[in-house]
Amino acid sequence: MEYQEKLLPREKVFRDPVLNYIYVQHQVILDLINTKEFQRLRRIKQLGPASYTFHGAEHSRFTHSLGVYEITRRICDGFLRNYPSKVAGDGLWDDSQRLVALCAALLHDIGHGAYSHTFEHIFGTNHEAITQEIITSEKTEVNQVLSKISPSFPKEVASVIDHTYPNQQVVQMISSQCDADRMDYLLRDAYNTGANYGNFDLTRILRVMRPYEGGICFEINGMHAVEDYIISRLQMYMQVYFHPVSRSMEVILSHLLQRAKELAGQLDKNDSLTPHLLMPFFKNDFTIDDYLKLDDGVLNTYFINWIDSDDKILSDLADRFINRKPLKSVEYNNETESLIPTMQKWIQEAGFETTYYTAVNNSFDLPYDAYDPNKKHHATQIELRRNDGTMIELSKISQLVSAVTGKHLGDERFFFPKEMLSQDSDIDLFEPVYQEFQKHIKNDELIK
Repeated sequence: MEYQEKLLPREKVFRDPVLNYIYVQHQVILDLINTKEFQRLRRIKQLGPASYTFHGAEHSRFTHSLGVYEITRRICDGFLRNYPSKVAGDGLWDDSQRLVALCAALLHDIGHGAYSHTFEHIFGTNHEAITQEIITSEKTEVNQVLSKISPSFPKEVASVIDHTYPNQQVVQMISSQCDADRMDYLLRDAYNTGANYGNFDLTRILRVMRPYEGGICFEINGMHAVEDYIISRLQMYMQVYFHPVSRSMEVILSHLLQRAKELAGQLDKNDSLTPHLLMPFFKNDFTIDDYLKLDDGVLNTYFINWIDSDDKILSDLADRFINRKPLKSVEYNNETESLIPTMQKWIQEAGFETTYYTAVNNSFDLPYDAYDPNKKHHATQIELRRNDGTMIELSKISQLVSAVTGKHLGDERFFFPKEMLSQDSDIDLFEPVYQEFQKHIKNDELIK
């Protein structure tokens, strides 16, 4: 579908620490940025509790969404300049697709909730489904802005998010193994956490990216830039996204919300500790309006209030989260996993309810996932275009990428209260329990 939309009299720019300038040329993009649903993203951190580990990671879903828009805009510009479609069906870039691509890029994360992934786990929400609902619901400002383009335009944009949009070039710009979303969050997260190994050559990747009839591919002479991106992504997952302290704070947050959910009947007393904006989620009966009222600050306000709760577990978990008192953790494997129930028994004997003060947490990621016909779901693989126009999949030609293809990298960790590692010789009756517990921990690992 071709959409025409008016340009701004003069393009607007946002100064950005990662991409320098973000250019807005279409009125609809500026109008979307100014909707209340998009502005809410300013109040949701991109990396959730990771700022407890990397203190610079205060950036928001708002800044990331603008970044994904800008990278998508640059891809469209490059495609129009170098690969414009001459004849329908020639596999080159049809610039009438630009507007739907830009809107989908800008709005791809609009359904993320407060502390998004942890919140989703506890309350069973789905940010992608909610993203589509925000785009298609006539009640939202976002929908009203999109509908000015065409009555069918919101559904077109939503179909890009759920990968059903017919033009795969547009879909893969925003969702593939080398897309505007991943490229922005890697660079942005690397910048804000200080993790320089997350950097890669964005300019070069955009230069060698090109459209073809199956979607998006890369010129083979740009293979090393794509390799660098894959390895940067691997490093960011291992060093930042899977950091044990960040995961520990996520465990505390998860258990805190779980405890509050279980106490919902007691919390619904219409006093200062009542989390009115959370009650619809505790009762599993919420609307899109309820969802959009929540952000990180709302939850933090409730957590601060809960520090004064009569419920000792709720109070303590809230204190641990707000005031950064992470759990400790150790790696375990198939041989030592059987020790965990014994470790939990000692933790229980030391006075900690294991449901809330212990956890096993697995964090694994595929740095690169090549096509496997036996898989039900598989990622879009990265195709390289050879000089004769034929394609070859990245891991078939790159030894570096081949080495990490299909390999789950990460670890399994057992989380427990820091108090279990106490070395205080004056400790009271729990000292023997602590000593037994500590015998099974060495070099950050669980041992027999």
